[in-house]
Amino acid sequence: MDKTKEKFLQIEGMTCTNCALGVQKIIEKNGGENCVVNFSTGEAKFSLKEGDSGEKIVSGINAGGYKVIEEEKRPKYAKVEKLFAFCTLFTIPLFAHMFAGHDSFLNNPIFQIIMTIPVLFSGGFFFTKSAFNSIKNGVPNMDVLVTIGIWSAFFYSLWGVLTHWGLPTLHNFLFFETTATVTTLVLLGNVIEHRSVQQTTSAIRDLQQLRPLEAKRINGDQIEIVPIKDLSIGDHIRVNQGDQIPLDGNLKEGELSVDESMISGESEPVYKKEGDIVIGGTIVLEGNARISCKNAVGHGTLDKIIELVKTAQENEPNIQKLGDKISAIFVPVVLSISILTFLITFFALSLGAEESIMRAIAVLVISCPCAMGLAAPTAVMVGIGKAAKKGILIKGGQSLEKLAKGDCIVFDKTGTITTGSFSIKNLKIHEESIETVRGYLYELSSFSSHPISRSILRITEQLPKERVHLEEIEEIKGVGLRGKVETLDIRLISSKQFMLEFKQTVDADLLLLKNNTLIAELEIADEIKPGVKETIAWLKAKGVKPILLSGDKENKCSAAATEVGIEKFFFEMDPTEKLNIIEKLNENLKVVMVGDGINDAPALAKSYLGISFGAATATAINSAEVVLLSTQFSALQETFTIGKQTYSTIKQNFFWAFFYNALAIPIAGAGYLRPIVAALSMAFSDVIVIGNSILLRFKKN
Repeated sequence: MDKTKEKFLQIEGMTCTNCALGVQKIIEKNGGENCVVNFSTGEAKFSLKEGDSGEKIVSGINAGGYKVIEEEKRPKYAKVEKLFAFCTLFTIPLFAHMFAGHDSFLNNPIFQIIMTIPVLFSGGFFFTKSAFNSIKNGVPNMDVLVTIGIWSAFFYSLWGVLTHWGLPTLHNFLFFETTATVTTLVLLGNVIEHRSVQQTTSAIRDLQQLRPLEAKRINGDQIEIVPIKDLSIGDHIRVNQGDQIPLDGNLKEGELSVDESMISGESEPVYKKEGDIVIGGTIVLEGNARISCKNAVGHGTLDKIIELVKTAQENEPNIQKLGDKISAIFVPVVLSISILTFLITFFALSLGAEESIMRAIAVLVISCPCAMGLAAPTAVMVGIGKAAKKGILIKGGQSLEKLAKGDCIVFDKTGTITTGSFSIKNLKIHEESIETVRGYLYELSSFSSHPISRSILRITEQLPKERVHLEEIEEIKGVGLRGKVETLDIRLISSKQFMLEFKQTVDADLLLLKNNTLIAELEIADEIKPGVKETIAWLKAKGVKPILLSGDKENKCSAAATEVGIEKFFFEMDPTEKLNIIEKLNENLKVVMVGDGINDAPALAKSYLGISFGAATATAINSAEVVLLSTQFSALQETFTIGKQTYSTIKQNFFWAFFYNALAIPIAGAGYLRPIVAALSMAFSDVIVIGNSILLRFKKN
């Protein structure tokens, strides 16, 4: 199998999903694989075979009417903005002739041709080139309609000048201002659209600005200021009060009070001591420290979050697929309607060539497939960006749609509705000394990331114990931990597993065995997280049915469910049984599973939508479609609200896009809109859709 490498390109000139689809086809045609193009961020990501420089792809994109640029060399003004400014200078005198007398030089045909040609050879060629390449790539876009409209008006006017020069009827054939004004107004629409789309990606820019450009690297006894791109894993850096932490790292010396609100959404400062992990982009409120870099630039927590937000559109909501299908056939349908409009007006209604052409052009320029192409992606980008700012990582538009449609929510207990920080309520010793038992517990629990193991490790490391060195330690999900020392087999297992193996009833939660002999019993206690009861009541009021699904004992599950207001619960479920329960619930409900992202990975994957509470670790991020970085349980309310608001915005956008085209095209065909007014209307149809998406940023949760 040929080796491949991942390639990223920054592309200027994409304004909608049709543009992105056209660029994707160019890349795939020239050897790119696994291609994803995001018009909102102007980025293309694809794979290339080793040894392929990608020059053909770059050339193809540039020849297709777009431009590959380097991020650091991004121009201050986009090409479409420069074209609009240039065309406006020549369009204003042309448009002004409508308010001048017949003897004015503004009405002179030669003057009008001279003013129109620069507009055609700049803005007109911009649309023509885009139209030609879109047809060549098999994805005809809106520029096909605009191109036909402006060139039709120009050649009709030119024909009128050549055949009616000197005749009093000449002015009936002069529509040079239509050519120029339609071109300039569509460019204006593209400018507004371009700037509006940039607003939908503001969350990405905000996150990118969290990372400082430089860091204080410790070099022996010296501190040197270096660009963070020069930092390597293991480098030591100094951070002081007011600094932004450059990269993820381990705190080696000192203490800090850190603002992690832009990562987790929580406003309370977080205390960091020696040995703790700090996250790049967070702000030091108090203290100073020496930190060892854990990741290089591009591989940290902040980078993962930015990448999740950027790639959100790859996973498009189902509702968007309807818009994509309609957009694909939109241009041929509108062309047919325009031709039919001309034929009916000219032959059936006998309204003459002038009126027939103007109506046909109005149909072309008022139609707007872009509005349908922008309806879902812009709302998805704003919704996911808004969530990211609150410490909610949503992996795509489909996840937002699922949040809006979910009608059942299943909670794991330990570490999800409870704090996951346990205390040993009772330790009953049958054999061995308490120091030896603590030693076994410490050694076994150090090899597991389960919340119970972490709590046992935290407790036993502070108590007197006999140090034992177990070998071949393994964790069996839903069963327990096992290790060996010489001829001894040491196990820490659940009460359910103990009863299955030994057919004995016990009251303890965990049992410690040596060569299958019971040597200690542990009773553990956990607390309900703050805000759980209120959040579950809120979910029930929204029509979402809560269920508790846990591996814990019946009495503990019952007590927890009763305390938080959950009527239905399942207890003593191992990972396989949890999976079976989720599959059964999925038959009639759209199940949202909430777990810790580690032990519940199979159930999270099988559910309609998986939500993981957890720190920004690779395990948590990979285990669910939604990851809540905040430890506040109320973040679930914000998550569901953002999902429902975004899906509602998408539906509103599609309604406007369909309604606009269904209403505007017949009105233009009936002759109630001149091409200039039609072009202005088309320009602002996109703006309404994008503007509605941007409003999502300001909606309260």
